[in-house]
Amino acid sequence: MMMITILRRVLLPAMLVVMASNAGPIQFTIQSSGTKAQLRGVSAVSDTIAWASGSNGTFLRTTDGGSTWTPGTVPEASALDFRDVEGVDANTAYLMATAGRIYKTTDEGHTWSLQYNNSSPGIFLDALAFWDSRNGIALGDPINGRFLIMTTANGGAAWEQVSSANLPPAIAGEAAFAASGSCIAVEGKNNVWFVTGGKAARVFRSADRGRTWAVSNTPMISGQDSTGIFSVSFRDHLNGVIVGGDYKTPDSGDRTAARSTDGGITWRLADRAPKGYRSCVEYVIGTQALVAVGEKGCDYSIDDGRNWMSCGEEGYHSINIARSGLGWAVGSNGRISALNSHPLQKK
Repeated sequence: MMMITILRRVLLPAMLVVMASNAGPIQFTIQSSGTKAQLRGVSAVSDTIAWASGSNGTFLRTTDGGSTWTPGTVPEASALDFRDVEGVDANTAYLMATAGRIYKTTDEGHTWSLQYNNSSPGIFLDALAFWDSRNGIALGDPINGRFLIMTTANGGAAWEQVSSANLPPAIAGEAAFAASGSCIAVEGKNNVWFVTGGKAARVFRSADRGRTWAVSNTPMISGQDSTGIFSVSFRDHLNGVIVGGDYKTPDSGDRTAARSTDGGITWRLADRAPKGYRSCVEYVIGTQALVAVGEKGCDYSIDDGRNWMSCGEEGYHSINIARSGLGWAVGSNGRISALNSHPLQKK
């Protein structure tokens, strides 16, 4: 996503390590975040610059590859839950609150401007994504039977709502999950997908930066408020992977991952699924390898999501991997771990 982070890439901090967990080819190194907030958003700009976000109006920033993280709170926003963050550079980032707000900083997080504020009944924002530093998209749960889609072409100075007439209707009881900031994904210059759960587990897709949409059914688990697709990642305009499950039964591997080879039109379940519910999935750029995380563990695939193997039982909400193959995973109680996916690139 952003190139600006884009696609929310993340990096391995220097070895400020409290403890390391090496399971299979993925290596995690726990770091000190300086906060106990529940972290669900993470975004890296370079090997040294990254941002993270979470509960109680919390954001974090590093400029030394994660050797030190500096936590902060957006003024008058301590009650907000920032489920997604998108970084542009060391100075500039966006924060998305589920309560219908988007903030932007251009001075390292010292001050934040409120760019979008929607207090309509039922408003609930789920995720942000950017194609570049100016063009972005935001997703919210259905209002009056249609998902809320907003786009910006000027770096967030203005957000324009996509006409509901250009969106297929939501199914009663269908929504998106704001579990990791990754229920929406962009690719190339124009492609975007978002995923849903609850009574239906579907994939919406657009090839024109969100102006018009089509939708496809999937074989993922659905039918309950706690079930469905939680995360999506595409490595090109054709090959994509979705993960999810039932967060109330996180150890169940029933219909927790699927893949597409036609741009999200059709989906096939993984031959060997992750060990349980997973809230985030991310491609290792330039490869067929992926990493997925959830509150009960981590899995990896080296064949475009056909087969998944465990890479540990540490719990995380979200993960991002930089072009270098280095990344971070974030979770509850301020947990941040650096990860190294280089071994996957060699398989």
